[in-house]
Amino acid sequence: MADFTAKDVQALRQQTGAGMMDCKNALTEAGGDAEKALEILKVKMGKKLGKLADREAAEGTVQAYIHATGKVGVIVEVDCNTDFVARNDDFVAFAREVAMHIAASPTTRYVSRDEVPQEVKDAEAAIFEQQVSDKPENIRPKIVEGMVNKWMSEIVLLDQVHVNADKYDGKTIEQLRADVSTTTGENVVIRRFARFAVGE
Repeated sequence: MADFTAKDVQALRQQTGAGMMDCKNALTEAGGDAEKALEILKVKMGKKLGKLADREAAEGTVQAYIHATGKVGVIVEVDCNTDFVARNDDFVAFAREVAMHIAASPTTRYVSRDEVPQEVKDAEAAIFEQQVSDKPENIRPKIVEGMVNKWMSEIVLLDQVHVNADKYDGKTIEQLRADVSTTTGENVVIRRFARFAVGE
């Protein structure tokens, strides 16, 4: 079987606007090579390619979640391509679930890894390097990499498993976002959020 992940399929879809199955088939045909898969899609889809990806996710919804105690609240903006999907029940429910997740995850600071400033990453990695200074030198980088990834999953929304893991089969927010994107056929983007807590 070709060596690629659901993230690769989603990345190709966002780049081209092609359907999930088209992207998956192209990656399979290309043996997991994203560049080759892009070429295959260009040949197969021609002018249709890039239609969705070129469209800005300028529609969407703003949803809020206030915890029963009244001490924690979250506002989140989730965008899509059309007003039709912005009013879709599944899309709105997803935005609400994201807001509820953020309310229950006080360490969440960024939507994606791309938003984490390089100096913040470097500072955290430096701390981890000091913590593993007693380990054999040849395995330190791997340990630090693991620690950085764990830390990222605590501060980056898309990397986190939804707090209601049973309901969502242990899926991450990114996997749930990709599912909504697939069912709606649109580019679904968690644009930003704000978390408020009394006393913080």
